[in-house]
Amino acid sequence: MRLFPKKAYPACKHCRYGRKTSGGEKVLCTRKGIVEPDFCCRKYCYDPLKRVPGRRPVLPAFSPEDFKL
Repeated sequence: MRLFPKKAYPACKHCRYGRKTSGGEKVLCTRKGIVEPDFCCRKYCYDPLKRVPGRRPVLPAFSPEDFKL
């Protein structure tokens, strides 16, 4: 199971220099100012702590009969 996607595309919402605005619709970049979350510039530097992981899959419910031979 991979923690990060194989094909992660660069975006300011995952950048070290970007911070979400109070509305959450834009990103405040220390290099470029207010930009779209999917924007990317030359100074892009991936910050894995800003990535929001997807939800865990629901595990099926097993009964004791499933484990009997």
